[in-house]
Amino acid sequence: MFDYVEVIYLLTVITFVLGLQRMSHPLTARSGIVYAGVAMLIATVATFFLPGMGNFLLIAIGIAVGGGIGWVAAKRVAMTDMPQMVAIYNGMGGGAAAGIAAVQLLTPGVALSDASLSVVGGLIGAVSFAGSLIAFLKLQGWLRSKPITYPLQQPTNLLVLAAAIAFGVLMFFPSFTTWFPLSPLLPFFVLAFGFGFLMTLPIGGADMPVVISLYNALTGLAVAMDGFALQNYAMVVAGTLVGAAGSLLTLLMARAMNRSVGNVLFGAFGATEETGTTMVGSMKPIDAEDVAVMLAYAQKVVIAPGYGMAVAQAQQKVKELTDVLEAKGITVKFAIHPVAGRMPGHMNVLLAEAGVPYDRLFDRDEINPELEGTDVVLVIGANDVVNPAAHRQGSALFGMPILDVEKAKNVIVLKRGQGKGFAGIENDLFYRDNSRMLYGDAQETVGKLVQALKKL
Repeated sequence: MFDYVEVIYLLTVITFVLGLQRMSHPLTARSGIVYAGVAMLIATVATFFLPGMGNFLLIAIGIAVGGGIGWVAAKRVAMTDMPQMVAIYNGMGGGAAAGIAAVQLLTPGVALSDASLSVVGGLIGAVSFAGSLIAFLKLQGWLRSKPITYPLQQPTNLLVLAAAIAFGVLMFFPSFTTWFPLSPLLPFFVLAFGFGFLMTLPIGGADMPVVISLYNALTGLAVAMDGFALQNYAMVVAGTLVGAAGSLLTLLMARAMNRSVGNVLFGAFGATEETGTTMVGSMKPIDAEDVAVMLAYAQKVVIAPGYGMAVAQAQQKVKELTDVLEAKGITVKFAIHPVAGRMPGHMNVLLAEAGVPYDRLFDRDEINPELEGTDVVLVIGANDVVNPAAHRQGSALFGMPILDVEKAKNVIVLKRGQGKGFAGIENDLFYRDNSRMLYGDAQETVGKLVQALKKL
Protein backbone atom coordinates (compact mmCIF):
# COMPACT_ATOMS: atom_id res chain seq x y z
CA MET A 1 0.00 0.00 0.00
CA PHE A 2 2.93 2.33 0.76
CA ASP A 3 4.17 1.88 -2.83
CA TYR A 4 0.74 2.75 -4.23
CA VAL A 5 0.61 5.90 -2.13
CA GLU A 6 4.06 6.88 -3.36
CA VAL A 7 2.92 6.51 -6.96
CA ILE A 8 -0.13 8.71 -6.24
CA TYR A 9 2.18 11.27 -4.61
CA LEU A 10 4.32 11.28 -7.76
CA LEU A 11 1.25 11.96 -9.92
CA THR A 12 0.10 14.75 -7.63
CA VAL A 13 3.55 16.31 -7.73
CA ILE A 14 3.41 16.39 -11.53
CA THR A 15 -0.04 17.97 -11.31
CA PHE A 16 1.30 20.57 -8.85
CA VAL A 17 3.97 21.55 -11.38
CA LEU A 18 1.43 21.76 -14.20
CA GLY A 19 -0.89 23.85 -12.04
CA LEU A 20 1.91 26.24 -11.11
CA GLN A 21 2.90 26.57 -14.76
CA ARG A 22 -0.69 27.44 -15.72
CA MET A 23 -0.89 30.00 -12.92
CA SER A 24 1.84 31.98 -14.68
CA HIS A 25 -0.61 33.36 -17.26
CA PRO A 26 -3.87 35.19 -16.50
CA LEU A 27 -5.90 33.25 -19.08
CA THR A 28 -4.98 29.87 -17.56
CA ALA A 29 -4.54 30.91 -13.91
CA ARG A 30 -8.00 29.75 -12.84
CA SER A 31 -7.49 26.25 -14.25
CA GLY A 32 -4.02 26.15 -12.68
CA ILE A 33 -5.55 26.77 -9.26
CA VAL A 34 -8.06 23.98 -9.91
CA TYR A 35 -5.25 21.62 -10.93
CA ALA A 36 -3.33 22.32 -7.74
CA GLY A 37 -6.44 22.06 -5.57
CA VAL A 38 -7.47 18.71 -7.03
CA ALA A 39 -3.90 17.41 -6.64
CA MET A 40 -3.87 18.45 -2.99
CA LEU A 41 -7.22 16.74 -2.41
CA ILE A 42 -5.97 13.50 -3.95
CA ALA A 43 -2.73 13.65 -1.94
CA THR A 44 -4.71 14.21 1.27
CA VAL A 45 -6.98 11.21 0.61
CA ALA A 46 -3.99 9.03 -0.32
CA THR A 47 -2.32 9.87 2.99
CA PHE A 48 -5.13 8.06 4.84
CA PHE A 49 -3.81 4.81 3.35
CA LEU A 50 -0.25 5.13 4.63
CA PRO A 51 0.78 2.31 7.00
CA GLY A 52 0.57 3.31 10.66
CA MET A 53 -2.06 5.99 10.16
CA GLY A 54 -4.60 6.30 12.95
CA ASN A 55 -7.09 8.64 14.61
CA PHE A 56 -9.07 8.77 11.38
CA LEU A 57 -12.14 10.24 13.07
CA LEU A 58 -10.22 13.14 14.58
CA ILE A 59 -8.46 13.81 11.28
CA ALA A 60 -11.77 13.73 9.39
CA ILE A 61 -13.35 16.12 11.91
CA GLY A 62 -10.38 18.48 11.61
CA ILE A 63 -10.57 18.46 7.81
CA ALA A 64 -14.33 19.00 7.85
CA VAL A 65 -14.18 21.88 10.33
CA GLY A 66 -11.17 23.57 8.76
CA GLY A 67 -12.37 23.00 5.21
CA GLY A 68 -15.84 24.25 6.09
CA ILE A 69 -14.52 27.44 7.66
CA GLY A 70 -12.22 28.02 4.69
CA TRP A 71 -15.01 27.43 2.17
CA VAL A 72 -17.45 29.81 3.87
CA ALA A 73 -14.80 32.48 4.43
CA ALA A 74 -13.59 32.32 0.83
CA LYS A 75 -17.12 32.52 -0.55
CA ARG A 76 -18.04 35.51 1.62
CA VAL A 77 -14.84 37.56 1.50
CA ALA A 78 -15.03 40.72 -0.60
CA MET A 79 -12.45 41.02 -3.35
CA THR A 80 -11.23 44.20 -1.68
CA ASP A 81 -10.38 42.13 1.41
CA MET A 82 -8.43 39.52 -0.53
CA PRO A 83 -5.02 40.71 0.78
CA GLN A 84 -6.13 40.04 4.36
CA MET A 85 -7.37 36.57 3.43
CA VAL A 86 -4.17 35.71 1.58
CA ALA A 87 -2.10 36.94 4.54
CA ILE A 88 -4.00 34.97 7.17
CA TYR A 89 -4.11 31.78 5.08
CA ASN A 90 -0.36 32.05 4.50
CA GLY A 91 -0.05 32.22 8.26
CA MET A 92 -2.29 29.21 8.80
CA GLY A 93 0.00 27.17 6.55
CA GLY A 94 2.99 28.25 8.59
CA GLY A 95 1.17 27.48 11.83
CA ALA A 96 0.27 24.01 10.57
CA ALA A 97 3.92 23.39 9.64
CA ALA A 98 4.97 24.52 13.13
CA GLY A 99 2.41 22.16 14.68
CA ILE A 100 3.70 19.22 12.63
CA ALA A 101 7.25 20.05 13.71
CA ALA A 102 6.17 20.17 17.37
CA VAL A 103 4.57 16.70 17.15
CA GLN A 104 7.69 15.35 15.48
CA LEU A 105 9.92 16.80 18.21
CA LEU A 106 7.70 15.28 20.91
CA THR A 107 7.88 11.83 19.31
CA PRO A 108 10.16 9.51 21.35
CA GLY A 109 13.18 8.11 19.52
CA VAL A 110 13.05 10.51 16.57
CA ALA A 111 16.28 10.48 14.56
CA LEU A 112 18.69 13.37 15.06
CA SER A 113 18.53 14.38 11.39
CA ASP A 114 14.71 14.41 11.42
CA ALA A 115 14.67 16.38 14.68
CA SER A 116 17.06 18.94 13.19
CA LEU A 117 14.80 19.41 10.17
CA SER A 118 11.79 19.72 12.46
CA VAL A 119 13.48 22.46 14.48
CA VAL A 120 14.20 24.42 11.32
CA GLY A 121 10.68 23.82 9.99
CA GLY A 122 9.13 24.76 13.33
CA LEU A 123 11.12 27.99 13.55
CA ILE A 124 10.27 29.09 10.00
CA GLY A 125 6.63 28.06 10.33
CA ALA A 126 6.17 29.90 13.63
CA VAL A 127 7.75 33.07 12.24
CA SER A 128 5.53 32.86 9.15
CA PHE A 129 2.40 32.37 11.27
CA ALA A 130 3.12 35.24 13.64
CA GLY A 131 4.28 37.61 10.91
CA SER A 132 1.27 36.83 8.72
CA LEU A 133 -1.03 37.50 11.67
CA ILE A 134 0.46 40.97 12.12
CA ALA A 135 0.18 41.57 8.37
CA PHE A 136 -3.50 40.57 8.56
CA LEU A 137 -4.15 42.94 11.46
CA LYS A 138 -2.48 45.82 9.63
CA LEU A 139 -4.35 45.18 6.39
CA GLN A 140 -7.65 44.78 8.24
CA GLY A 141 -7.12 48.11 9.97
CA TRP A 142 -7.10 46.58 13.44
CA LEU A 143 -3.47 47.57 13.92
CA ARG A 144 -1.64 50.70 12.80
CA SER A 145 -0.68 50.24 9.15
CA LYS A 146 2.32 52.53 9.36
CA PRO A 147 5.57 51.08 10.74
CA ILE A 148 5.62 50.60 14.51
CA THR A 149 9.11 51.30 15.81
CA TYR A 150 10.83 51.64 19.18
CA PRO A 151 14.43 52.12 20.40
CA LEU A 152 16.89 49.25 19.87
CA GLN A 153 14.32 47.43 17.77
CA GLN A 154 16.68 45.47 15.53
CA PRO A 155 19.05 44.38 18.36
CA THR A 156 15.99 43.27 20.33
CA ASN A 157 14.70 41.27 17.37
CA LEU A 158 18.07 39.60 16.83
CA LEU A 159 18.29 38.77 20.53
CA VAL A 160 14.85 37.10 20.45
CA LEU A 161 15.80 35.13 17.32
CA ALA A 162 19.10 34.05 18.87
CA ALA A 163 17.29 32.91 22.02
CA ALA A 164 14.80 30.90 19.94
CA ILE A 165 17.63 29.18 18.08
CA ALA A 166 19.42 28.50 21.38
CA PHE A 167 16.36 26.73 22.83
CA GLY A 168 16.02 24.82 19.56
CA VAL A 169 19.57 23.55 19.97
CA LEU A 170 18.96 22.69 23.65
CA MET A 171 16.28 20.22 22.60
CA PHE A 172 19.11 17.92 21.52
CA PHE A 173 20.48 17.86 25.07
CA PRO A 174 18.14 15.81 27.30
CA SER A 175 20.20 16.65 30.40
CA PHE A 176 19.02 20.26 30.05
CA THR A 177 15.69 19.38 31.68
CA THR A 178 17.45 18.33 34.89
CA TRP A 179 18.10 21.97 35.81
CA PHE A 180 15.43 23.71 33.71
CA PRO A 181 11.87 22.82 34.86
CA LEU A 182 10.30 23.13 31.37
CA SER A 183 10.99 21.45 28.08
CA PRO A 184 12.91 23.73 25.68
CA LEU A 185 10.08 23.17 23.19
CA LEU A 186 7.75 25.71 24.82
CA PRO A 187 10.18 28.66 25.04
CA PHE A 188 11.44 27.77 21.55
CA PHE A 189 8.03 28.28 19.98
CA VAL A 190 7.13 31.28 22.18
CA LEU A 191 10.32 33.05 21.12
CA ALA A 192 9.85 32.03 17.46
CA PHE A 193 6.34 33.46 17.46
CA GLY A 194 7.64 36.55 19.23
CA PHE A 195 10.29 37.11 16.58
CA GLY A 196 7.64 36.86 13.84
CA PHE A 197 5.55 39.49 15.61
CA LEU A 198 8.47 41.84 16.23
CA MET A 199 9.89 41.48 12.73
CA THR A 200 6.61 42.51 11.09
CA LEU A 201 5.66 45.45 13.33
CA PRO A 202 8.10 47.90 11.67
CA ILE A 203 6.87 47.03 8.17
CA GLY A 204 4.36 49.51 6.75
CA GLY A 205 1.31 48.96 4.60
CA ALA A 206 3.14 50.12 1.47
CA ASP A 207 5.45 47.11 1.72
CA MET A 208 2.73 44.52 2.25
CA PRO A 209 3.02 42.99 -1.27
CA VAL A 210 6.63 42.04 -0.46
CA VAL A 211 5.77 40.84 3.04
CA ILE A 212 2.92 38.60 1.85
CA SER A 213 5.19 37.07 -0.80
CA LEU A 214 7.95 36.51 1.75
CA TYR A 215 5.73 34.76 4.29
CA ASN A 216 4.25 32.66 1.50
CA ALA A 217 7.79 31.53 0.68
CA LEU A 218 8.58 30.85 4.34
CA THR A 219 5.45 28.74 4.73
CA GLY A 220 6.50 26.66 1.72
CA LEU A 221 10.00 26.16 3.13
CA ALA A 222 8.58 25.12 6.52
CA VAL A 223 6.35 22.53 4.84
CA ALA A 224 9.32 21.25 2.84
CA MET A 225 11.42 20.84 6.02
CA ASP A 226 8.60 18.90 7.66
CA GLY A 227 8.30 16.79 4.53
CA PHE A 228 11.95 15.83 4.74
CA ALA A 229 11.59 14.99 8.43
CA LEU A 230 8.51 12.82 7.75
CA GLN A 231 9.94 11.45 4.48
CA ASN A 232 6.77 12.63 2.75
CA TYR A 233 7.83 13.54 -0.76
CA ALA A 234 4.56 15.22 -1.70
CA MET A 235 5.12 17.71 1.13
CA VAL A 236 8.74 18.18 0.09
CA VAL A 237 7.94 18.99 -3.53
CA ALA A 238 4.81 21.08 -2.81
CA GLY A 239 6.63 23.07 -0.12
CA THR A 240 9.68 23.57 -2.31
CA LEU A 241 7.54 24.81 -5.21
CA VAL A 242 5.74 27.29 -2.96
CA GLY A 243 9.01 28.37 -1.36
CA ALA A 244 10.76 28.88 -4.69
CA ALA A 245 7.82 30.70 -6.30
CA GLY A 246 7.33 32.88 -3.23
CA SER A 247 11.03 33.72 -3.03
CA LEU A 248 11.14 34.72 -6.69
CA LEU A 249 8.00 36.83 -6.31
CA THR A 250 9.46 38.51 -3.22
CA LEU A 251 12.56 39.50 -5.15
CA LEU A 252 10.48 40.76 -8.07
CA MET A 253 8.28 42.86 -5.78
CA ALA A 254 11.33 44.37 -4.05
CA ARG A 255 12.95 45.06 -7.41
CA ALA A 256 9.78 46.82 -8.54
CA MET A 257 10.37 49.30 -5.71
CA ASN A 258 14.14 49.40 -6.34
CA ARG A 259 14.80 48.27 -2.81
CA SER A 260 16.36 45.22 -1.25
CA VAL A 261 14.37 42.68 0.74
CA GLY A 262 16.51 43.62 3.73
CA ASN A 263 15.50 47.27 3.41
CA VAL A 264 11.83 46.25 3.26
CA LEU A 265 12.15 44.10 6.38
CA PHE A 266 14.42 46.30 8.47
CA GLY A 267 14.17 49.80 6.98
CA ALA A 268 10.84 50.80 8.60
CA PHE A 269 9.95 52.54 5.34
CA GLY A 270 7.26 55.17 5.90
CA ALA A 271 7.75 55.45 9.66
CA THR A 272 8.62 59.12 9.31
CA GLU A 273 7.19 61.54 6.80
CA GLU A 274 9.41 63.50 4.46
CA THR A 275 9.84 67.12 5.54
CA GLY A 276 11.60 70.15 4.17
CA THR A 277 10.35 69.70 0.59
CA THR A 278 8.62 72.71 -0.92
CA MET A 279 6.16 71.95 -3.67
CA VAL A 280 6.03 74.30 -6.67
CA GLY A 281 2.51 75.23 -7.74
CA SER A 282 -0.75 74.22 -6.15
CA MET A 283 -3.35 71.46 -6.26
CA LYS A 284 -6.04 72.43 -8.76
CA PRO A 285 -9.52 70.93 -8.17
CA ILE A 286 -11.89 70.01 -11.00
CA ASP A 287 -15.47 68.77 -11.07
CA ALA A 288 -16.79 65.57 -12.64
CA GLU A 289 -18.64 67.32 -15.47
CA ASP A 290 -15.46 69.01 -16.73
CA VAL A 291 -13.55 65.73 -16.53
CA ALA A 292 -16.32 64.03 -18.51
CA VAL A 293 -15.97 66.62 -21.29
CA MET A 294 -12.21 66.11 -21.30
CA LEU A 295 -12.66 62.34 -21.59
CA ALA A 296 -15.30 62.64 -24.31
CA TYR A 297 -12.88 64.55 -26.56
CA ALA A 298 -9.94 62.22 -25.88
CA GLN A 299 -8.71 59.59 -28.29
CA LYS A 300 -6.73 57.61 -25.76
CA VAL A 301 -7.30 57.22 -22.01
CA VAL A 302 -5.09 55.34 -19.55
CA ILE A 303 -6.38 54.35 -16.11
CA ALA A 304 -3.83 53.86 -13.31
CA PRO A 305 -5.57 52.16 -10.35
CA GLY A 306 -4.25 51.88 -6.82
CA TYR A 307 -5.21 50.96 -3.29
CA GLY A 308 -7.82 53.73 -3.15
CA MET A 309 -9.82 51.95 -5.84
CA ALA A 310 -9.81 48.81 -3.70
CA VAL A 311 -10.87 50.66 -0.55
CA ALA A 312 -13.74 52.35 -2.38
CA GLN A 313 -14.69 49.07 -4.11
CA ALA A 314 -14.85 51.07 -7.32
CA GLN A 315 -13.74 48.36 -9.77
CA GLN A 316 -17.25 47.72 -11.10
CA LYS A 317 -17.79 51.44 -11.76
CA VAL A 318 -14.38 51.60 -13.43
CA LYS A 319 -15.44 48.77 -15.76
CA GLU A 320 -18.66 50.67 -16.53
CA LEU A 321 -16.64 53.80 -17.29
CA THR A 322 -14.40 51.77 -19.59
CA ASP A 323 -17.43 50.44 -21.49
CA VAL A 324 -18.89 53.94 -21.93
CA LEU A 325 -15.59 55.32 -23.23
CA GLU A 326 -15.03 52.44 -25.63
CA ALA A 327 -18.59 52.80 -26.93
CA LYS A 328 -17.59 56.33 -27.96
CA GLY A 329 -14.59 54.95 -29.88
CA ILE A 330 -12.02 55.95 -27.24
CA THR A 331 -9.06 53.62 -26.63
CA VAL A 332 -8.78 52.65 -22.96
CA LYS A 333 -5.81 50.91 -21.35
CA PHE A 334 -4.90 50.13 -17.74
CA ALA A 335 -1.46 50.87 -16.29
CA ILE A 336 -0.65 48.32 -13.59
CA HIS A 337 2.29 48.86 -11.25
CA PRO A 338 3.60 45.61 -9.69
CA VAL A 339 3.17 46.86 -6.11
CA ALA A 340 -0.06 48.81 -6.53
CA GLY A 341 -2.39 47.64 -3.76
CA ARG A 342 -1.66 45.44 -0.78
CA MET A 343 -0.75 42.10 -2.33
CA PRO A 344 0.94 40.90 -5.53
CA GLY A 345 -1.50 41.20 -8.41
CA HIS A 346 -4.06 43.08 -6.28
CA MET A 347 -5.22 45.37 -9.09
CA ASN A 348 -5.31 42.49 -11.59
CA VAL A 349 -7.57 40.49 -9.27
CA LEU A 350 -9.99 43.38 -8.70
CA LEU A 351 -10.22 44.31 -12.38
CA ALA A 352 -10.64 40.66 -13.39
CA GLU A 353 -13.53 40.38 -10.92
CA ALA A 354 -15.15 43.40 -12.61
CA GLY A 355 -14.74 41.78 -16.02
CA VAL A 356 -11.99 43.99 -17.46
CA PRO A 357 -10.31 41.96 -20.25
CA TYR A 358 -6.73 40.88 -19.57
CA ASP A 359 -5.53 42.40 -22.85
CA ARG A 360 -6.41 45.86 -21.49
CA LEU A 361 -3.92 45.50 -18.63
CA PHE A 362 -0.33 46.63 -19.20
CA ASP A 363 2.62 46.58 -16.84
CA ARG A 364 4.92 49.52 -16.21
CA ASP A 365 7.46 48.72 -18.92
CA GLU A 366 4.74 48.27 -21.53
CA ILE A 367 2.68 51.36 -20.79
CA ASN A 368 5.31 53.97 -19.89
CA PRO A 369 6.44 54.56 -23.52
CA GLU A 370 2.82 55.29 -24.48
CA LEU A 371 2.01 57.78 -21.73
CA GLU A 372 3.55 60.81 -23.43
CA GLY A 373 1.00 60.55 -26.25
CA THR A 374 -1.96 59.82 -23.99
CA ASP A 375 -4.72 62.45 -23.87
CA VAL A 376 -5.96 61.72 -20.33
CA VAL A 377 -4.64 59.58 -17.51
CA LEU A 378 -7.06 58.79 -14.69
CA VAL A 379 -5.18 58.02 -11.48
CA ILE A 380 -7.68 56.23 -9.23
CA GLY A 381 -6.45 55.95 -5.68
CA ALA A 382 -2.77 55.49 -6.50
CA ASN A 383 -0.08 57.61 -4.86
CA ASP A 384 3.52 56.50 -4.39
CA VAL A 385 3.61 54.40 -7.58
CA VAL A 386 2.88 57.54 -9.68
CA ASN A 387 4.96 60.01 -7.66
CA PRO A 388 7.58 61.80 -9.81
CA ALA A 389 9.56 62.37 -6.60
CA ALA A 390 11.09 59.00 -7.47
CA HIS A 391 13.12 60.90 -10.07
CA ARG A 392 14.33 63.49 -7.53
CA GLN A 393 17.64 62.74 -5.87
CA GLY A 394 17.35 62.96 -2.11
CA SER A 395 13.76 61.75 -1.98
CA ALA A 396 13.03 58.56 -0.03
CA LEU A 397 11.43 57.24 -3.23
CA PHE A 398 14.45 58.07 -5.38
CA GLY A 399 15.18 55.33 -7.88
CA MET A 400 11.84 53.55 -7.49
CA PRO A 401 10.45 52.64 -10.94
CA ILE A 402 7.07 54.38 -11.26
CA LEU A 403 4.31 54.88 -13.78
CA ASP A 404 5.36 58.05 -15.62
CA VAL A 405 1.82 59.42 -15.80
CA GLU A 406 3.07 63.01 -15.46
CA LYS A 407 4.12 62.83 -19.14
CA ALA A 408 0.51 62.59 -20.33
CA LYS A 409 -1.26 65.64 -21.78
CA ASN A 410 -3.76 65.69 -18.90
CA VAL A 411 -3.75 63.88 -15.55
CA ILE A 412 -6.87 63.57 -13.39
CA VAL A 413 -6.23 62.33 -9.87
CA LEU A 414 -9.22 60.78 -8.08
CA LYS A 415 -8.55 61.10 -4.37
CA ARG A 416 -10.47 61.50 -1.12
CA GLY A 417 -8.32 64.40 0.09
CA GLN A 418 -4.86 65.93 0.00
CA GLY A 419 -3.13 63.37 2.19
CA LYS A 420 0.18 61.70 1.44
CA GLY A 421 0.74 58.07 0.51
CA PHE A 422 2.05 55.33 2.80
CA ALA A 423 5.60 56.54 2.17
CA GLY A 424 4.73 59.87 3.84
CA ILE A 425 6.02 61.83 0.83
CA GLU A 426 4.33 64.72 -0.95
CA ASN A 427 3.32 63.74 -4.46
CA ASP A 428 4.87 66.07 -7.04
CA LEU A 429 2.26 64.91 -9.55
CA PHE A 430 -0.57 66.69 -7.74
CA TYR A 431 1.12 70.07 -8.25
CA ARG A 432 1.95 69.72 -11.94
CA ASP A 433 0.40 72.15 -14.44
CA ASN A 434 -1.25 69.29 -16.35
CA SER A 435 -2.78 67.70 -13.23
CA ARG A 436 -6.22 68.25 -11.73
CA MET A 437 -7.67 66.85 -8.50
CA LEU A 438 -11.12 65.24 -8.53
CA TYR A 439 -11.93 64.84 -4.84
CA GLY A 440 -14.30 62.29 -3.36
CA ASP A 441 -14.92 58.58 -2.87
CA ALA A 442 -13.69 56.78 -5.99
CA GLN A 443 -16.83 54.70 -6.48
CA GLU A 444 -19.09 57.74 -6.21
CA THR A 445 -16.82 59.92 -8.34
CA VAL A 446 -16.44 57.38 -11.14
CA GLY A 447 -20.22 56.93 -11.07
CA LYS A 448 -20.62 60.68 -11.65
CA LEU A 449 -18.20 60.48 -14.59
CA VAL A 450 -20.25 57.66 -16.11
CA GLN A 451 -23.51 59.59 -15.81
CA ALA A 452 -21.99 62.78 -17.17
CA LEU A 453 -20.49 60.95 -20.14
CA LYS A 454 -23.80 59.34 -20.97
CA LYS A 455 -25.42 62.76 -21.15
CA LEU A 456 -22.86 64.14 -23.62
